[in-house]
Amino acid sequence: MEHVHLIGIGGTGLSAIARVLLERGYRVTGSDLTFSPLAEALERAGAEVYTGHRAEQVQGADIVVRSSAVPDENVEVQSALNAGIPVLKRSEFLDCLSRDDRVLAVAGSHGKTTTTAMLAWVLMKLDQDPSFIVGGVVENLHTNARSGEGSVFLIEADEYDEMFLGLHPEIAVVTNVEYDHPDYYPTPEAFKGAFQDFVGNLTPGGTLILCAEDAGAVSLRHDITLDQDVFFYGFDSPDFNYMARNLRKQEDGSYHYDLYTGDITVDLIEDVHLGIPGKHNVLNSLAALAVVDQLDLSLEKAIEALADFKGSGRRFDIRGEFSGVVIIDDYAHHPTEIKATIETARDRYPDGGIWVVWQPHTFSRTMALLDGFSTAFNDADHVIITDVYPSREERPADFSISAVVSSIDHHDVTLQPTFDDAASYLVPELVSGDVVLILSAGDAVELSAHLAEILSDEE
Repeated sequence: MEHVHLIGIGGTGLSAIARVLLERGYRVTGSDLTFSPLAEALERAGAEVYTGHRAEQVQGADIVVRSSAVPDENVEVQSALNAGIPVLKRSEFLDCLSRDDRVLAVAGSHGKTTTTAMLAWVLMKLDQDPSFIVGGVVENLHTNARSGEGSVFLIEADEYDEMFLGLHPEIAVVTNVEYDHPDYYPTPEAFKGAFQDFVGNLTPGGTLILCAEDAGAVSLRHDITLDQDVFFYGFDSPDFNYMARNLRKQEDGSYHYDLYTGDITVDLIEDVHLGIPGKHNVLNSLAALAVVDQLDLSLEKAIEALADFKGSGRRFDIRGEFSGVVIIDDYAHHPTEIKATIETARDRYPDGGIWVVWQPHTFSRTMALLDGFSTAFNDADHVIITDVYPSREERPADFSISAVVSSIDHHDVTLQPTFDDAASYLVPELVSGDVVLILSAGDAVELSAHLAEILSDEE
């Protein structure tokens, strides 16, 4: 295999694979409907990137990889199949890509991107030179992927389309198991079953690390074999192997805590300091430190690295302060993530008014999780809801965004369907000291840029 063509190369998942392939010396071509910043970066790195899909673009490829969003009838998929070129999904290709490495996989409904990014940064600082694939740009490293010379391949294990079932990890982390992706998993039981299958792919003698604060994660302890180990992390319990005690919130919303390790004999490392805000990130850091410990690496040096960790793209991503108003992008698109992000904003900006702009992501998720969304915004001062980002879905005939807005239990919630509507509504209301949280797994980053431009002109 010398030439790999990726359909959907500009997306988070395939762009990471493309970068690893480039750094391993392969010829990489790819196509996407739009020329994203990730695709642009790949072109600068040596990939041939096409805008739009055409049959001739797969010619000469030894193998074709397609994203989950690319259908069977795609012209490039059909062209490759007609030419006898294998066409694989991410799950199938990642198994080939990581077969000779020690795979560390981080899975979970929430927190997996930040946890994987933490580990990528820490392992680099510990001179492990890992290969890694992360679902967002690691701010410290300015990339979402790399091919290292070390033996470890760290992968964010995405559950959508059962991607993570192509992995056979030596160490697996599960941050939580909370129902999502109803467009692919019709029931919560089906969703949990995928995680059970993921755990079933642990290598013989492998290690499973579970968040003890999440019942869904804890239940996976029953899915390992006798020759595999399980460890738990969480807040202050004698039954956990890695514990955060004595949490101390700082003025910037970040946390210090004391790390206790061990179950019978307890060891203590005082004053772990995180460089990013949010109590949920204490749990993410515990997961990262548990992996470091299971690799027999220095916890003390890992903790030093965590203090300098700057986060990952679109995870509480502070765009700046404009006319005294702070604008923050976040990928939150699930009720639990929304609650955590608003709580983090409250921690960091206790005196500011919190404006939340939520762009719902997919019609199926919006309706399936509507009960959770209805109470997710309680800690915000003001809530603006835009129209749904449809992603791969068609709008159902009976879907009503107005009905979604009416279901939100909040004293100040309004529908502003377009980004222009939202900006026109917001700008006259904002005062110095306010915080605007833009919550979107879609394209609402465009609104962030637009608001920043308008507010900057007013300075």
